[in-house]
Amino acid sequence: MKGEHILKKLISAALVFAALALFSWGSSASAGEIEHGAQIFSANCAACHAGGGNVVNAAKTLRKDALEKYGMDSIEEIVYQVTHGKNAMPSFRGRLNEEDLQDVAAYVLYKAEAGW
Repeated sequence: MKGEHILKKLISAALVFAALALFSWGSSASAGEIEHGAQIFSANCAACHAGGGNVVNAAKTLRKDALEKYGMDSIEEIVYQVTHGKNAMPSFRGRLNEEDLQDVAAYVLYKAEAGW
């Protein structure tokens, strides 16, 4: 009985470790960068992109399939779009610094992977 309890704890610990390793390996952004990106998104992007949507163009959401379809599925592409703007999307050049841009892009990709 006691050995079975220890075995369950070891298996649980191994599963938690594996999940953390997978998350760390699959994402180059740290939790702090994602959290900072969430703050930037909330202050600058959520009015038009709440929940990963798009109030101006319903087809061009921030959901994973739309990001892939429109070639916006990398940090570099999102940073470019946010920096320069396009059509109804305003440019955030001068309003957001490089760290802000990188972190908000990481947050968008993180949320897209998670399904918003």
